[in-house]
Amino acid sequence: MADTMRAMVLTGHGGLEKLEYHTDWPMPEVGPDDVLIKIGACGLNNTDVNTRSGWYSKAVTEATTGGAYDTVDTEDPSWGGAPISFPRIQGADACGEVVALGANADPALMGKRVITDGWLRDWSTPMDYSKTGYFGSERDGGFAEYTTADHRNVAVIDSPLSDAELATFSCSYATGEGMLSRAHVGAEDVVLVTGASGGVGSAVIQLAKRRGAKVVALASEAKHADLAVLGVDVLLPRAPANLRAALRDSIGRDTVSVVADIVGGDYFGTVIDVLERGGRYTCSGAIAGPIVELDLRTFYLRDLTFTGSTVNEPHIFRDVAGYIEQGEIRPMLAATYPLAKLREAQQAFIDKKHTGNIVVVP
Repeated sequence: MADTMRAMVLTGHGGLEKLEYHTDWPMPEVGPDDVLIKIGACGLNNTDVNTRSGWYSKAVTEATTGGAYDTVDTEDPSWGGAPISFPRIQGADACGEVVALGANADPALMGKRVITDGWLRDWSTPMDYSKTGYFGSERDGGFAEYTTADHRNVAVIDSPLSDAELATFSCSYATGEGMLSRAHVGAEDVVLVTGASGGVGSAVIQLAKRRGAKVVALASEAKHADLAVLGVDVLLPRAPANLRAALRDSIGRDTVSVVADIVGGDYFGTVIDVLERGGRYTCSGAIAGPIVELDLRTFYLRDLTFTGSTVNEPHIFRDVAGYIEQGEIRPMLAATYPLAKLREAQQAFIDKKHTGNIVVVP
C-alpha cells in the first residue's frame, strides 16, 4: 500500500480557502483497535461547515452562513466547546471497504463494506458525554482516500445501494433517529418537521413515518415534489404566516404533539406556540440562528418538554444500519462531487438549493 494518499485538509477556522487539497498526504496509521477503510464516498453535513467556520463559538450569534466569522472565540469553536487540532481531515459520513485491521479489531470485518458511526466514545463508559468526540472533528474523517476508525464505530452494510447512496445516511439519519428517540415519538403523534428538505429534515420525515406518526413538513415549495415521495402527510411552506391556520386547514387541528427542529431563528416562537399541552420539542440544529426568544409562560403553563439531541446512545447507529438493510429508509442523494471539488460541494450544501444530501468521492 502506498505511503501517501489524496485528502482534503482543513488548516484552520475560516472560509472555504481553509480547505486544501493534497495528493501526497500521509496515510493514516492503524491503531490496535482500528480498521483501515478505503473510502468509496463521504457525505457532507452541517458539522463540517460549522466547525470550519467556527460557528459553534458562543461568540457567534448569526445564522449558519458557511463563511468566516469575525467574532469566533478560538477557545470554544467546535461542537464540544473546546479547540480542535489542525490540520484536520473532516467528513463524518464515510462509506467504504475495510482493507486492514488492527490487532484488536474483529477479523470478520476484513473486506466488508461499512459505514461509520460519527460518535467517538470511551467504550468502557460509552454514554459518558464528557468523553465523546466526533469523527472528522476530534479524529480525522472521510474526506480522503483512506481513513481509520475504531472497529466498534463501523457497521457492515449488506445493501444494493451504491457507496454514494450509503454515504448519505450516517450523520443525518442517526441525528434524526436520536431526536425522535428522545422525544419518544410513536404512532399517536403528529410531528412538525422544520427544514424538511435538508439531510436531517428528510431523514426525520422517513424515520417518523417508520414509527407510524403523522408528519407535517415545512420546506420551500420548490422542494415539495421531492419530499412527497417520502410519504409525508402534509407539506407546508417553509414559514407560513399563520401556522395555526395552516395546520387547521391541513390536518383539522391547530396544534402538534412534537416539533423536530433544526432551524431555530426567528420562527422558533411560532413553532413552539403550536405545541399542544404536554407536547415535546426536540432540537439538533439552529441553521437560521442560535439566539431565540422564548416565553417561559408557554413553556411551563403548557407542560412542555424540551430535549437537546447531540450525542446518541450507541444503539441508534446500529438501528439505522438495520433500517438501511431492511429497506425501511431510502437515501436522498442530491449530488455527487469529486473530492478535489469539496469546496464547490460545500458551497452547494451551504446554498441549500438541493433536497437531501451531497457526497464526495475520492
